[in-house]
Amino acid sequence: MARKLTLSLLLLAVLSTNAYPQASKLNRGVRTAENMEPSIPWSDQDRAVAQKLAELKRKTGTRPNIVWMIVDDMGYGDPGCYGGGKAVGADTPVMDRLAREGLRLTSCYSQHTCTPTRSAILTGRLPARTGLIRPILAGDTLTMNPWHGETSVAKILSDAGYYSLLTGKWHIGEGEGMRPHEVGFDEYYGYLPAQKEITQALDSRRYPDLALDADKRDRYESIGAEHALIHGFKDGGTKTVSAIRSLDEMGAADEQLVDFSIERIAELAKGDKPFFLEHCFMKVHTDNFANPKYKALSASKYAYKDCLCEVDLLIGRLVKALDIAGVLENTFVFVTSDNGPQMDAWPDAGYTPFRGAKGTTWEGGVRVPGIAYWEGMISPGRVSDGVFDLMDLFNTAVHLAGADAQLPRDVYIDGVDQTSFLLHDEGESNRECVFFWWKSELTALRMREYKWHQKVLLPQSTFMHIDMAVLQDVGTAPWLFNLYIDPKEELPVGHRRNAWLASLGAEAKAHLMTFKKYPPKNVGL
Repeated sequence: MARKLTLSLLLLAVLSTNAYPQASKLNRGVRTAENMEPSIPWSDQDRAVAQKLAELKRKTGTRPNIVWMIVDDMGYGDPGCYGGGKAVGADTPVMDRLAREGLRLTSCYSQHTCTPTRSAILTGRLPARTGLIRPILAGDTLTMNPWHGETSVAKILSDAGYYSLLTGKWHIGEGEGMRPHEVGFDEYYGYLPAQKEITQALDSRRYPDLALDADKRDRYESIGAEHALIHGFKDGGTKTVSAIRSLDEMGAADEQLVDFSIERIAELAKGDKPFFLEHCFMKVHTDNFANPKYKALSASKYAYKDCLCEVDLLIGRLVKALDIAGVLENTFVFVTSDNGPQMDAWPDAGYTPFRGAKGTTWEGGVRVPGIAYWEGMISPGRVSDGVFDLMDLFNTAVHLAGADAQLPRDVYIDGVDQTSFLLHDEGESNRECVFFWWKSELTALRMREYKWHQKVLLPQSTFMHIDMAVLQDVGTAPWLFNLYIDPKEELPVGHRRNAWLASLGAEAKAHLMTFKKYPPKNVGL
């Protein structure tokens, strides 16, 4: 698909030739470097947290470990702490406890699908810039390595003296030069694609036209996608550990992956380096297959809900491993999802109370759980509606590692450092705006409680937000919602009842101008 900004966006972009347009009066952000997203300075908050981190370093003698846990396609309304749990037939006591003992973010945002989110977290850059605008699927022919010109947070941290490890799902390129241990991670142990791409040739009930047709199956395998568990090292090559031969083996895969992460946590905790671990669950991305050990874990008994309960259990095992290893008090833990639930697969799907789902930039597609936990550093019981983009994990991790000087200067960084927001007892978000792109289209932005849409994705059948939906322009004026009074985005307040419509349009103009100096890449998606 050709990469381009739409005509309407180009018309906005040509308003200025030499500088970014002036931000609106609503904007409190400050641009600290030309290639950095503006952020809101909270000087007292920043000083207090800097002191807090310095005291911890004096106590421990080292920089903090960083652990991210990314659940695949978990809906905002799935964990109990976000209104789900027992109420939707799948108890999540571990996530609920972490939220209760840490910080629960209620305005945490992802990209609309998995590859875009996963790449954005690791690069701090919008998929519209990197070219990773949709999931890379079996049979895709890329025109270039999408990692060319990109710097992963794993590379920055590894260069700064961390040991960086990714366990689990990757889904950001399977070819040579695109795998985790080839783009900055010291070690990788997991599966390169989503679990559906692994199991569909094994599942004769869901995919009989593939699984029961030898010719089609052979041709599918000839695509060359890596469907096996692999183990790779930055300087030691890649080896195949084992292939998935049954649906039960796929169901047990997440437990095997967690066993590996637990083993490595114990080993790394004894070393002389801090570590960065990104653990990416295969579940609960459709198609879901329960671990034979844990069938009927949920009250619901449905596959998705059983798998969600297992993921919660496994998160608990990872946190316990950090505790047993004696590093929990010096480890920043963040639990989230890569996008909203994939409702096209219902009932093998999660729940969101918002409009839309995975594949859209409605709240249901991009507002996700975000739980920050750090024993002794994040006060228990905090809840914040401060705006947080998962890309901010990039800048935050770099800052925690003391590696700010290694941030790329030749590309635009869309993430902002949210360290002080997350760690201050009364922290305010450092981010002013979140911009939502659907592939190469700017569709919406959020600023404070307002959500501004210039394009919307509309399903043509119930739940069909991916497989049967249409992207269309809005009418005479952008659709403006006040998310505090209308979180389901049903009734636009419009320009007659809101003073900020033009101001939000100014934010869109300023954002689009960053693409003029830092143009997007085309990787063939």
